[in-house]
Amino acid sequence: MAGIDDLKPHDPQQPGEPIKAPEFDRSRKPGARMVAAAPKPPKVRRPRRKGKIGGDKSAIVAQLPIACMDETAAVEFLERQRWGDAPCCPHCGDTDVRKMLGKDGKTRNRRYLWRCLGCRKQYTVRIGTVYEESRIPLRHWCFAFWASCASKKGVSALQIKRQTGLNYRSALFLLNRIRHAMAPAPNGPKLGGVVEVDEVYIGGVPRKPFIREGDTKTIRRNVEYRKKWSERVPVVACVERGGEVRANPIDGVTAANLRQAIVENVEKGTYIFTDDRRQYRTATIGVGAHRSVNHSAGEYVRGPVHTNSVEGFFSLLRRRIDGTHHAVSKAHLHRYVSEAAFVYSHRGVDDGERVRIAIRAANGKRLFYVEPEAPAA
Repeated sequence: MAGIDDLKPHDPQQPGEPIKAPEFDRSRKPGARMVAAAPKPPKVRRPRRKGKIGGDKSAIVAQLPIACMDETAAVEFLERQRWGDAPCCPHCGDTDVRKMLGKDGKTRNRRYLWRCLGCRKQYTVRIGTVYEESRIPLRHWCFAFWASCASKKGVSALQIKRQTGLNYRSALFLLNRIRHAMAPAPNGPKLGGVVEVDEVYIGGVPRKPFIREGDTKTIRRNVEYRKKWSERVPVVACVERGGEVRANPIDGVTAANLRQAIVENVEKGTYIFTDDRRQYRTATIGVGAHRSVNHSAGEYVRGPVHTNSVEGFFSLLRRRIDGTHHAVSKAHLHRYVSEAAFVYSHRGVDDGERVRIAIRAANGKRLFYVEPEAPAA
């Protein structure tokens, strides 16, 4: 390579163009002649793979934003999720049905009616579901289904109120019916394999009163403190390892109540793991092999025996109630527990599939303010 004395003068540059200094090899030894560095070959950039934005979401999630904005899109979305490619009559079950069109003969009927050619009745996608006879637009129902299924720690009625424009009573009406739809069927499959059973108290920890010596209100404060502890509601849960959960509030943590919850939700011959509460010893007799860990002695895991799965469900339930809802009445606690159990049981699917399962679970369920009386014979 040529030395520094042999370099040609720099070529004249265009006006305004910066002059580039020559590059030299700086890895030379002391005393060696400085030589110009060899020019580096230009870098060849590979073309970047351009992926589709939002390409990893499911088809159902891609359809939901449109269904939450347009009423016609919401009706067609609910029809697809409920009936699929085979719409049927909710009155007689006949599949020989027709869409009723508008006056122009091209667009849908204003009320989105269908006609069954078997029983000759008219119906809509609302018939036979939790949103039957509801005046709330179906686009708000789609949004509420999506929010309830996509949120790990629940959604409040105030949030639905702010995002849809409904009033608070309508938002609470809507969410309570969705929670009713998420409740498991009474004659559904039972849990098997290895099932963990435990209980939790919902209602917060009462603050211990500060009592001064000689205070005349000491007795009253102690009574109120004990009353607050007794007002908490126990919830018992049965979790199948790697599977679903069944949870329900109970009147009290007694052997009879625990046994009823276990018999209703657990198959016979199942391994049942609990803590060291003595009521479980009699509650599991004749149901399955019972094993327990002694939490009182600091034992939480003994080989495969532990209750970590059900404790994990309780942690999500507490975060849902304490962080999102803050306070839940006893009369409606079972609905919030059913919602948490539904999301936990379907944790292995994406949000779109969870929405589809919830919409189909709403079929055949109704929730009334007052249960209608049976017709006289």
